[in-house]
Amino acid sequence: MAEQITDLQGKKILLAVTGSIAAYKAAHLVRLFVKQGAEVQVLMTEAAKAFITPLTLATLSNKPVMSEYANLKNGVWNSHVELGLWADVMLVAPATAKTMSQMANGYADNLIGATYLSARCPVLVAPAMDLDMYQHPSTLNNIKTLKSYGNLFIEAEHGELASGLYGQGRMAEPEHIVDEICRFFAQDKPLKGKHCLVTAGPTYEAIDPVRFIGNHSSGKMGYAITEELLAQGAQVTLVTGPTALSLTHPNLKVVPVTSAQQMFEAADQCFPSTDITVLSAAVADYRPAMVAPEKIKKQGETMTIECEKTTDIAAKLGQQKTSKQFIVGFALETENENANAQSKLERKNFDMIVLNSLKDKGAGFGGDTNKVTFIHKSGQTAAHALKPKTEVAQDIVKQIISYNA
Repeated sequence: MAEQITDLQGKKILLAVTGSIAAYKAAHLVRLFVKQGAEVQVLMTEAAKAFITPLTLATLSNKPVMSEYANLKNGVWNSHVELGLWADVMLVAPATAKTMSQMANGYADNLIGATYLSARCPVLVAPAMDLDMYQHPSTLNNIKTLKSYGNLFIEAEHGELASGLYGQGRMAEPEHIVDEICRFFAQDKPLKGKHCLVTAGPTYEAIDPVRFIGNHSSGKMGYAITEELLAQGAQVTLVTGPTALSLTHPNLKVVPVTSAQQMFEAADQCFPSTDITVLSAAVADYRPAMVAPEKIKKQGETMTIECEKTTDIAAKLGQQKTSKQFIVGFALETENENANAQSKLERKNFDMIVLNSLKDKGAGFGGDTNKVTFIHKSGQTAAHALKPKTEVAQDIVKQIISYNA
């Protein structure tokens, strides 16, 4: 289903431009906002003026650009409090590493920082910097902090950078930013009011207090799906096994678990009230029948661990499923992929299954890409090329929307 994009007629946008070479794109961005019917007030740091003049942005926005708390020449006070109350949205574009650090740590030593702290409106951030700066742990930590505050990010794009290097760090193109703002203001997000359950990551089945049986799942696919469901207006409960990932959002409840039994209990409790369930976790099929109370000492040339089946979460939820609920399952196969996935879909009462094969280079555990085939209850199939997991998540959620919107 095509995503509905609204225009920006009458919306008040506070555009904060900071000192990056990408500041030159602000002129095109302001022009696009104005053409969409928005009222734009531009704020600039002193550093940004080295890349684009305030006169250019003032002419395009039909408003004087603000850079200081007060204009001493005409005695006008630029109130950061009033600016924060005026806006429907504040957009920081481009957002430099320095600016994001200041925002994350509450610095208010310029008009943009003070206005950010005063803003009662949603804040969107469009980073721009060289790829090594973008991937530096301090930058990533600041982004994580800003997201935890509820700020939304328009991720930097891949391409040639001002340094001559190629990679992620380019500020999103103005057209893409405007599309994101339009989506943000969309009145009816397709999954608004829907309650979703997502399982993600691996499970760890204890052998003794030190060792466990596990797998290589990183949780990236499940987390990407969760983010996309949230972006489309859903309320999501994420039941996650042990991963290095984290996610915060006002409409998200995260339930961390370790074992398959814990994952089953959390999912089973949540399932009756959900409309949509996505079972992307890599759940252990077996667990040790006995867990040693102390660390098992090395002895002998071999060791045998007797295992027993874990609860089949997918089958249990499939048995409970009503006609008003929609379940998406996953199948990671190494042989007879389509036949095995089709069988799993039928046995576990899924509405759709996402098949991927470990034989496909770039697919499966750990990486940032995946190659999947969608198999529907109706028998319809759709194979997709290798894509970043974020794009695969978008494709999965589009399929969900087509059945549930």
